[in-house]
Amino acid sequence: MSTKPRADAERNRARVVEAARTLFAERGDEVQMPEIARAAGVGVGTVYRHFPDRQALVEAAAERRFAEIEEYARANCFGEGSGLERYFRYVGELLSSDRGLTAAIDSARGRPGSEPRGAAREGLETVVAEVITHDQAAGLLRSDCTVADVYLLVGALSGVIRTGSDWVRFLDLTLSALRDQLSTEH
Repeated sequence: MSTKPRADAERNRARVVEAARTLFAERGDEVQMPEIARAAGVGVGTVYRHFPDRQALVEAAAERRFAEIEEYARANCFGEGSGLERYFRYVGELLSSDRGLTAAIDSARGRPGSEPRGAAREGLETVVAEVITHDQAAGLLRSDCTVADVYLLVGALSGVIRTGSDWVRFLDLTLSALRDQLSTEH
């Protein structure tokens, strides 16, 4: 059996996920499978061959978003300055510019909160723990900050963005609180 059909199938799947992400970002939860197929340049049967239902496609788009966040963190959240601050600001920018995908994820899951699942969650938890440790060792982050705290704060950030409130101000206040204890620790 040739590997070419497999490579074509993977390319088609990737095109479908990217088309879905773009359409969800633009229009949120109202996007339908035939529209995604057209935007990806494939037949609707190809979409359903890779994704048995709309929820599976939304989850694949969410997985891709979380993989990008992990990639960003690994490439940009170590070195000078606070990596956790860079992480939060990147996530804030992404969530703010991609509200439609967040809405689609929330709708597909039947509740607000588009936290990662499965392998995406494991990868993000690992890199966030490394960023926390790095920032704490550099004296840039309070000693009691945990991965669970970061997830809690990202959830709050998502909620602030969802309501259209000033998420940058929220984040500035949050980051100040994450550094605040430092003056009393030393």
